[in-house]
Amino acid sequence: MLGEAASTATAGHESFVSELNDVVKGRHEQRPAGSYTTSLFDSGVRRIAQKVGEEGVETALAGVVQDDEALLGESADLIYHLLVLLRERGSGLEDVEAVLRARHS
Repeated sequence: MLGEAASTATAGHESFVSELNDVVKGRHEQRPAGSYTTSLFDSGVRRIAQKVGEEGVETALAGVVQDDEALLGESADLIYHLLVLLRERGSGLEDVEAVLRARHS
């Protein structure tokens, strides 16, 4: 079931993740008050990296002991926090895509 959903909606997910990457970039530049993303940036790279670690563990555990809905939810959390970490370190989704493209060829 999970694989079917992923394969039929891949293009839509890619464009939304790119859109989310742009939103994270904007939050990093503008730092709007009251934004969770702004609060993450304000907490520093160590805290952001800690959140990525926590979400990674939760995603792995969901993959083993929970249903597809939980796995998808934790995966979404992981991707979001990873985008924040990348941006805090001066990179973004486009940089990860470049590495993946280079490895593929």
